[in-house]
Amino acid sequence: MRFMSDALAKFRGAAGRALADETLALMSAHDIALTAANFEVWQSYKTGALPELSREIDARITRGESFCDDVNDELFERFFANTRVSSQIVEASESIARELADVVSTLRGAGAQAGSYASALQVAAASFEGELDPTDLRAVVAELSASTREMANNNRQLSEQMEVSSRQVETLQSALQSVKVEALTDGLTGLANRRLFDETLRTRLGEAEAGGGPLCLLMCDIDHFKRFNDTWGHLVGDQVIRFISAVLRKYAEGDLLAARYGGEEFALIMPRTALNGARVFGSAIHEAVKSKRLSRRSTGESLGAVTVSVGIAEYLSGESMSSFIGRADACLYASKRGGRDRITTDAEAARAA
Repeated sequence: MRFMSDALAKFRGAAGRALADETLALMSAHDIALTAANFEVWQSYKTGALPELSREIDARITRGESFCDDVNDELFERFFANTRVSSQIVEASESIARELADVVSTLRGAGAQAGSYASALQVAAASFEGELDPTDLRAVVAELSASTREMANNNRQLSEQMEVSSRQVETLQSALQSVKVEALTDGLTGLANRRLFDETLRTRLGEAEAGGGPLCLLMCDIDHFKRFNDTWGHLVGDQVIRFISAVLRKYAEGDLLAARYGGEEFALIMPRTALNGARVFGSAIHEAVKSKRLSRRSTGESLGAVTVSVGIAEYLSGESMSSFIGRADACLYASKRGGRDRITTDAEAARAA
């Protein structure tokens, strides 16, 4: 408890105000919009609360990258939003569990009522086997009639409750599915987000190690994307990002996974694909992007040619996931350094080295 109190102290009083001022100054220095989500990201960076986040931001600063809205949104989604989504999933799951528990309880009650009705029938049957005077007969029939009406009424109520519960469970299941899709999908492009990319790549690495064949990773980045944003604005930048996403989605057939890796960078996981085959995919994607001439939707003005730089690496048995991603990313930056608008594989990078 004392450790927690010490940790929270820096967010209170004069120390808390000083930290807030320093965070705001840092955001202003990088021209970052003042939103609650952005403040949470940059205050965490300032305090070093999330080392992985700090390394990510430091790397972007070292590379001289700007922190546009898309980048900040991606940072928040990767390091903060998933915890909120996870709580939504837990809440929906618990609601379904409660609803199903109510159904089970209702069915148990119906079973008890059915047992009581069966006992009433047995009593009536035993009575009919003996000699009954008219008065006793009327009493038995009246009792049996009352039990039957009660059973029919209970069955009707059970049917109505089961119908309501079924609809509620279906609604909760639909909500749960929507939350899961939200948790694993990039909102702007509809592609897999970084979380699903990491989970899928980890699975594919395990398959490759178990003898599931070759595995390649393609990384691509939009050339001169900052220029599009500076010249035409972020809405046009989003249009370009969605166009690249549509091209990748077209080629991500079968068990290939296309993902928005972050900002204007994308990835394509290609299981059971050797390097030569992956390069064929890369060439097709590269040409599909380059051959299209985009125009501004609002005015019809031509945006000129859009090109991408591509890097492709083939998995080496025993290497870590971070090493594999790092080699694909190194190939991508080799394409950037080589003049952009080109493809570099790890084999080609090795020969050049």
